[in-house]
Amino acid sequence: MKQRLIERARGLGFDVLRITRPDSIPLAPGRLAAWLAAGHAGSMTWMEETAERRAAPHALWPEVRSIVMLGMNYAPAGDPLADLGRKDRATISAYARKRDYHDVIKGKLKELAGFLASSGGADVKVFVDTAPVMEKPLAEAAGLGWLGKHTVLVSRDFGSWLFLGAIFTTADLPPDPAETDHCGSCRRCLSICPTDAFPAPYQLDARRCISYLTIEHKGPIDRSLRPAMGNRIFGCDDCLAVCPWNKFAAAGREAKLTADADYEAPALAELARLDDAAFRKRFSGSPIKRTGRDRFLRNVLIAIGNSGEPALAAEARARLGDGSALVRGAAVWALSRLLPREDFAALIPLHRPREQDASVIAEWQAAADEAGTTPEAA
Repeated sequence: MKQRLIERARGLGFDVLRITRPDSIPLAPGRLAAWLAAGHAGSMTWMEETAERRAAPHALWPEVRSIVMLGMNYAPAGDPLADLGRKDRATISAYARKRDYHDVIKGKLKELAGFLASSGGADVKVFVDTAPVMEKPLAEAAGLGWLGKHTVLVSRDFGSWLFLGAIFTTADLPPDPAETDHCGSCRRCLSICPTDAFPAPYQLDARRCISYLTIEHKGPIDRSLRPAMGNRIFGCDDCLAVCPWNKFAAAGREAKLTADADYEAPALAELARLDDAAFRKRFSGSPIKRTGRDRFLRNVLIAIGNSGEPALAAEARARLGDGSALVRGAAVWALSRLLPREDFAALIPLHRPREQDASVIAEWQAAADEAGTTPEAA
């Protein structure tokens, strides 16, 4: 049965399938509890709310006997960091440059799970990053790879570029041996992080992670972290891209969900002009759509502020009257970075007195303080 399952998975586009037991991650509850206690989850409150089920598969589904872990290679066609130097352009994480992987993989998982159920009469449940399942520790226990120092699964065959999916089943399937750590003394992923989001190897403080900040975080981003974000407007691939194991992912293996080879980083000016309808249309079917237009424009405006391109100041100024306070606040910051001090000071009496949102008022105040001009004086 297992070999038939592997063959069917390959036919569906999965690159690797391994099996583990639901009791194969006994250290997960303690590690998750420590991570949450340290506050490293940031505003992801659902992590704590579902901690018991997340750390113990039997708590999520008591009948589960085997867990089928699957991986799909999404190694980018080119260097995902190539656009970081193009300051008027946006850098988007490789996984988000094509159709939402949740939609693609979930359909394939359901088909594979249906095959398993019909072949042996077992019950099945499928999960793709949408339920309290610790996919990475389970994938490590199943032998797909090991958890690298950047807390992402690393594969001997596919480096740091694997989408993961899980099938929980009541079938009793033979488990595979766990993978061991092969990071050695390498610290490339830790050293490259722009915001020092790794307090120690194998530990991630999401509150400093650009992927978390640009995707999950709902409010204004800490001012001290904004300059390090550069033009990364959705996710961050730095720690993934420098992993030396990636050379095997690129060695003749076709990624099933990689971005198009002719992918072109979008212009920041173009993105800054998106209203809600245009945003939804442009990113229909993309994981970017799930963040919403306001958070996305917040990120775009931070990138504009980091661009050093005075010509982009006009795009930020046009957003000072935006309907979203989150967007207006980011526009204030961007202008304070791009305009000469006297030009920025001239904007304060025009816009600050009309502002009612406390967070945007705070942006005006902080920017004025940094420019050496008080709102009152202006």
